Amino acid sequence: MERRRIGAATLEVGAIGLGCMPMSWAYTASQRSGEGSLRAVHAALDAGASLLDTADMYGPFINERLVGRVLKERREDAFVSTKCGLLVGETHIVANGHPSYVKRACDASLRRLRTDVIDLYQLHRADPEVPIEETWGAMAELVAAGKVRALGLCALGARAQRRAGAGMHDATVRQLERVQQVFPVSCVQAELSVWSPEALEALVPWCASRGVGFLAAMPLGNGFLSGTLTPGQGFEPDDVRARHPRFTAEMMAANQPIVAGLRRVARRHGDSVTAAQVALAWLLGQGRHVVPVPGTKRARWAVENCAAAELRLTDEDFAEIAALPPAQGSWD
Repeated sequence: MERRRIGAATLEVGAIGLGCMPMSWAYTASQRSGEGSLRAVHAALDAGASLLDTADMYGPFINERLVGRVLKERREDAFVSTKCGLLVGETHIVANGHPSYVKRACDASLRRLRTDVIDLYQLHRADPEVPIEETWGAMAELVAAGKVRALGLCALGARAQRRAGAGMHDATVRQLERVQQVFPVSCVQAELSVWSPEALEALVPWCASRGVGFLAAMPLGNGFLSGTLTPGQGFEPDDVRARHPRFTAEMMAANQPIVAGLRRVARRHGDSVTAAQVALAWLLGQGRHVVPVPGTKRARWAVENCAAAELRLTDEDFAEIAALPPAQGSWD
């Protein structure tokens, strides 16, 4: 698979990564399988998707342990990215950016991941009670201690950033400008997909102009852009899509023209090409610093996603995708 740089020139990953969250968090629990997830991680690594993206809050902790089982056998094949800064309670999630906590969290992640160094350590969310410079400074100390190779920042959610007259990612850019004064940012992770392209306005260009990598989270729109979901199919209560405005039967039906457009493009490239692969190839075309991180818990989808790295869209394809109707429904 093509390799792409994450910040510093010495950090390279496969052009498509693997989001490990669905294996342990946010999606239907009844469909999870530890052994199936392990097969998915191995399949992704075999196909060149070296970047494995996880977080201590997924599970919580279960996801890192699962990834750790693979790293124990294949550490040299993987580029491991994990996150800190969010604590999961019984009914809520809170941020914790205290330097002492960040250092304890890193040590705990290292143990669960069965490794002596984390390739990319990301701040999941800034703690509103702690200056972000203090949190970032503690993370920088982890780099100096040899426990972490590079630092990344996850963008704030859309609801947290939206205000009258403000751009979608203005708040994240302000955070990035602040932490850059403390220690270099190697990577930014934010949602980016055909039906949620807002990061292209400011965040992706900000990264490109500074040699910072961009991890495209939710590149398949929580599965919608794969074309495998049916309007009105319903989701189990523990699935985040069960309470998501864009996954009501009405909104899923209204947004089908987006999937239909991706399928039209796919057909021009062969019967085996899928809408999901077109959506991922579109992301790869947004800049050499962009690395899509599609999440899956099944080896079949991991292999299909990785194959998108070989798909080369034409100018006609990009023009057709640009002309697709914008997604309907709130993303909050």
